Amino acid sequence: MTIKESWLLPEGIDELMPEEASQLENLHRSLVDRMRSWGYQLVVPPLVEYLDSLLTGTAKTLDLQTFKLIDQMSGRMLGIRADMTPQVARIAAHKLRHQQQILRLCYIGSVLHTLPEGQGASRNPIQLGAEIYGHAGPESDVESIELMVDLLNVTGAVSDIALDIGHVGIYRGLAAYAGLSDEQEQELFSALQRKAAAEIESLLSSYQLGTEAENMLLALAELNGDVSILAQAQSQLAQAPDSVQQALATLNQIAAMLSQRLPEIAINFDLAELRGYHYHTGVVFAAYQPGSAQAVAAGGRYDDIGEDFGYAQPATGFSMDLKKLATQLPANQTESDIIGAVWQDDADLQQLVESLRSEGKVVVYQLPGSEISTTFTLTKQNGHWQVTETGTQTRG
Repeated sequence: MTIKESWLLPEGIDELMPEEASQLENLHRSLVDRMRSWGYQLVVPPLVEYLDSLLTGTAKTLDLQTFKLIDQMSGRMLGIRADMTPQVARIAAHKLRHQQQILRLCYIGSVLHTLPEGQGASRNPIQLGAEIYGHAGPESDVESIELMVDLLNVTGAVSDIALDIGHVGIYRGLAAYAGLSDEQEQELFSALQRKAAAEIESLLSSYQLGTEAENMLLALAELNGDVSILAQAQSQLAQAPDSVQQALATLNQIAAMLSQRLPEIAINFDLAELRGYHYHTGVVFAAYQPGSAQAVAAGGRYDDIGEDFGYAQPATGFSMDLKKLATQLPANQTESDIIGAVWQDDADLQQLVESLRSEGKVVVYQLPGSEISTTFTLTKQNGHWQVTETGTQTRG
């Protein structure tokens, strides 16, 4: 490897320059403060854990995304977290289970993926999220959606947010009703995700299902639209089992609550939306901005994860890539005015610099022989140091 090649970062691994890093830090502070104002407590899980803890239960789906290494102290296999959600579920189950009946936790930290999750996606995002433990009703799902939208609005990086909402229980219930094998369920799942109508029809025909089951599964790909689609679904899936009817009832409840709480947000209901199908157990949701097919934030219900950590409890929440949002902010949004001070030994000058910095001002010393561009300069007038406007370059 040449010296020049050693400077290159691995594909999909990125870094932030000063302006973006400053934007990220400001977002970090404001969003954590916002989550705390909703009653969420901040936790900080470790970057690495024993692999069997990271990949417990439904989190096994993260296996291919997880970097693995041997712990030199114990000889056990470690994993670098690819998602913080299972870690927070472990904390909720083992460390905080007796704190209160309903637990609200939030988190922020770097994660690492072996492969990018989409075209142009970073392999080292900074994940921010919030989870509610101990409540199984649609109200906690709605709170998660509301908080997600609120945080996206606080960032200022996303405009005209649109929501996409589904429920994995609908496809899961229909697949069980039709008697699909695991292979058939996965095969049809893949086609539904791609909305490949001809392939879906061909697959269902080859499975030789009953007419009722085939028609309901065939209808899923088309059950996509505004709230009126839920009434259409109730008609077309009228013969579906109770689990499907309960899922539709939940979506209707959520639709009613969101119409009151987020009336300005466009909501699309997609009954073939199976994001995180092998991880989520109920409602799934995602936020999009116009012109983009990639979600800026996503989440859903995952009631099964607590059982594998020794304490079964319902859970729902969401996450987003904070680093990606920081890079979408307008340039110079967080840049502060700079006050320049010529380097010299002067106790009064040093005292004023410390005072200004304690007030949150940015004060930069001009080192001898260097030039800096400043908005203001500290100058001595009538024996006293004062802040004066400059806007010009000076030499120390």
